[in-house]
Amino acid sequence: MELDVYRKDGTKSGETVKLSEEIFGVEPNHHLIYRAVRTYLDNQRQGTSRVKTRAEVRGGGKKPIRQKHTGMARQGSSRSPIMVGGGSIFGPEPRDYSNTLPTGMRRLARKSALSLKAREGQIRIVEDFSMDSPKARRCCCCPNQTPTW
Repeated sequence: MELDVYRKDGTKSGETVKLSEEIFGVEPNHHLIYRAVRTYLDNQRQGTSRVKTRAEVRGGGKKPIRQKHTGMARQGSSRSPIMVGGGSIFGPEPRDYSNTLPTGMRRLARKSALSLKAREGQIRIVEDFSMDSPKARRCCCCPNQTPTW
């Protein structure tokens, strides 16, 4: 497979580049591409939702009411899950969502994605990426501030 080379302004330069068949000539495996994307997205998750249990809630060392002669149920701690201000029973705990894909599957998914993009004509080769000097737009609230690099 050969691709045209483009200039920075978007016109064709007249040159062509031959792509490697072992990377860009693979039959795309859509399921592997899906698995690779799913693994990437799973690894972005934090999984940090969490609540305190009755052992972690502050306070509750003293019996809230005495044991006998009140006509009420026996209570041992004011931080029991059934009382207001108490800990949670089966609340969320931190979870690790990280996932790995075997190396061979990862490589095949990458080759499949590149092959699919090349077949659909979504890969462009640009002749030169050089620039005169780096540019950065200034912040709207600090027009007189100069970049620090």
